[in-house]
Amino acid sequence: MQTTKVGIREFREHLSDYLESKTPVAITRHGATIGIYVPTKPKPNLADLEALRVAGEKMQELILAAGTSEDEIVADFKELRRQRRTQKS
Repeated sequence: MQTTKVGIREFREHLSDYLESKTPVAITRHGATIGIYVPTKPKPNLADLEALRVAGEKMQELILAAGTSEDEIVADFKELRRQRRTQKS
């Protein structure tokens, strides 16, 4: 993720703009980074939460239709990652 680099004076003067930004800000003093402001995501709206709920229900239906379980999916994923790491070595 891209980071904006600003001096402490500029950060203080334009604080409200940086608080509404989605980009992390590296705050510097005399060219040295003294802190980083990382904005958090705003509270999700109801439409986003409803879409997530529907997606979760659909995922449960697909898992049941495949005749598997969440634990089996996680185990398969971990095994594939282990195999991939072994192949790279």
